[in-house]
Amino acid sequence: MIVGHVDSAEHGAGVFFRLGDLRPGDTFTVGRADGTVAEFTITGVDRYAKDAFPTLAVYGNTRQAEARLITCGGSFNPDTGNYTDNIVAYARLTGSRPAPTP
Repeated sequence: MIVGHVDSAEHGAGVFFRLGDLRPGDTFTVGRADGTVAEFTITGVDRYAKDAFPTLAVYGNTRQAEARLITCGGSFNPDTGNYTDNIVAYARLTGSRPAPTP
């Protein structure tokens, strides 16, 4: 699981500002502590109301190596300072390789 901000009043667009634009087949990589790079392929992107968040589907065990990218989404409520929903991108591990040498 990787969690990032969609935006902030102080800093503008966050690292996951366009998370909801991902589509199945898109890829991303994650550097590992052992010096390798893991490649993940997006399998789906969903938006959930915060009061109906599917905790088990997002955080539960999987049969293979998977990742979840999570941020806020939906409408922003200025009275509470929160978004109404969460955006979750689901991905599966599709490869790994040595990290590039500097």
